[in-house]
Amino acid sequence: MPIRKINLNDLQINKANDRHGELESEAMAIAWLFSHREAHMRNLAKDIAAKGRIFEIPLVVPEGRKFTVFDGNRRITCLKLLNEPRRAPTAELQAFFAAQRALIAGTFPDQVECQVESNPDRVDEILFRRHTGTQNGVGQLTWDDRMKATFVGRTGQGGGMNVADEIETLLKEAGKLPKKRIPRSTMNRLLSAEPFRNRLGFSVSKGRFEFTHDEATSVEAMARVANDLSEKKLVLGQIWDVDGKRAYLDGLEREGVLPTAHHSLPAKMSGAKSTASKVKPGKPPKPTLRKTLIPHVEYSLTWPGRLQRHHHIWEELQFHLELGKHPNAISVLFRVLLELAMENYITQAQVPINDQDKLAARLEKIGKHLASAGKLDQKQLGVLTKFKQSDKLVSADTLNRYVHSPNFAPSPEHLASMWDSLADVIVLCLRA
Repeated sequence: MPIRKINLNDLQINKANDRHGELESEAMAIAWLFSHREAHMRNLAKDIAAKGRIFEIPLVVPEGRKFTVFDGNRRITCLKLLNEPRRAPTAELQAFFAAQRALIAGTFPDQVECQVESNPDRVDEILFRRHTGTQNGVGQLTWDDRMKATFVGRTGQGGGMNVADEIETLLKEAGKLPKKRIPRSTMNRLLSAEPFRNRLGFSVSKGRFEFTHDEATSVEAMARVANDLSEKKLVLGQIWDVDGKRAYLDGLEREGVLPTAHHSLPAKMSGAKSTASKVKPGKPPKPTLRKTLIPHVEYSLTWPGRLQRHHHIWEELQFHLELGKHPNAISVLFRVLLELAMENYITQAQVPINDQDKLAARLEKIGKHLASAGKLDQKQLGVLTKFKQSDKLVSADTLNRYVHSPNFAPSPEHLASMWDSLADVIVLCLRA
């Protein structure tokens, strides 16, 4: 456990902290801490100012000449803002940190004693064991279910099955195991979420490994990934975030390495390999009443930092706002999500759009672009082509009335129908 004194200016707040997932910058990560934990952050800053030090050393990982904080982001944030109060996200907080800085006797420390770790497995093991108590904000905050899920989604650890072990076994059986050791932790990170696993032709659900595409083709794709990792053609830094993972898999797709729709297996033909014991099927569940706009099903989405707001709106519409209680709020957020998703696709796919194009025209152009790429069929495209017709329920006019009309009251049934009609294109736009 190497302990080093590191200059405060060389420490970077983790913009991909498991508390919030990927954000775009250190400033946004600092702002998130105060928007979600302001009382705790103030308490911690007061404690540091009163004692003149922090009591638990941060855990950091070297990145070039800098060090990214993996545990201790709240402590380092407070130290940075006590050192430079103007970096606080609001004028009120700037005044607060300036006042706390004035209480510190002597010279403010410009170095912080840190635990430096380069091994990602060790970092994750430490993180998993440290988050156990809050102490009213002065101690470390316990992760909630979403934060734990973010940790699993980023690292592939703690998800019930070691995907790298399973793949290594398959490659050994097929005689395709690389001669050099496969960095398992890096492979687990690459394949930490279902959308990435699905692109290699397999799925992991409830402790079961299942091929979703032709087994031979899928195993070939796994062999290529394993070889790239073992030969260090692919390293952890290249797939640290969602965009990096997508970029690598997109490259394999362009090379023709990954399974395609042609290799898909019907559900009844999927071959399952698992060490989990088989459970006798129970009675089919009773149908449940749909309470939210976005049904509680898996849409196989991953959320890079640039889609932070999109992710939060999605979660509100899928888990928190009920159709029967919040139809007005849902109708407005639905419109916002649609527009944000469209802008993401336009930017990422470089769809030519005119500034004067309105919602319906932009959506039609996106639909044609998706259809030309083979991602949208003619029936789905037809819905988007008719979106500009004001006499249709699923139309731009309906969405505009949701926001602007004082007399047009959205109904749960109409909202659900709108979502069902546009869900495919929204998901495709968010995947771009």
